[in-house]
Amino acid sequence: MSSSSPLLEKLVSELSKLPGIGRKSAQRLSFYFLKQSKSEVEELARTLIEVKDKIISCETCFNFTEISPCSICSSEHRNRSVICVVEEPTDLMAIERSGEYKGLYHVIGGVISPLDGIGPEDLHIRELLNRLDSVEEVIIATNPSIEGETTTLYLQREIKKQNIKVSRIARGIPMGSALEHADQVTLVRAFEGRMEI
Repeated sequence: MSSSSPLLEKLVSELSKLPGIGRKSAQRLSFYFLKQSKSEVEELARTLIEVKDKIISCETCFNFTEISPCSICSSEHRNRSVICVVEEPTDLMAIERSGEYKGLYHVIGGVISPLDGIGPEDLHIRELLNRLDSVEEVIIATNPSIEGETTTLYLQREIKKQNIKVSRIARGIPMGSALEHADQVTLVRAFEGRMEI
């Protein structure tokens, strides 16, 4: 899109910096905002600024929150003997949506990736290891990538030094997909994560 408006072009350029938003999506969003009332756009702008001003990292688990410690860490209804380790707050939110997990969390803030210059010291791993005093089990829920597996192996080795049970969420075949399309690692994980029925 070659716009006659430099301001509109700037909006498209800014929106296309968002993750998962290409130039065409940025154009659609720009035109959508132009069609909205001024009050609706102002409300969005106020909310973005408020989020930037008020959202912080929880001092305990590193989830996004408005108060620290966050509502999960301070809840009396959570199982405090289990901690689920995730890469990012978005992973925590996905697990919470399932409604199945009732323990605590720890957001490490990424994965170990030597090619990108990210080592264990760049993540919130030390903080995790320091909060395991009364923990009986750590569930590792990193993403199924090479970096996720590297991070899992590192965490497993460090946590086992404290004689704490370490488990991994099961990986398997997603609902609605065919076995013939599954890769070898997925099939291996599916068999490893099998449960008695």
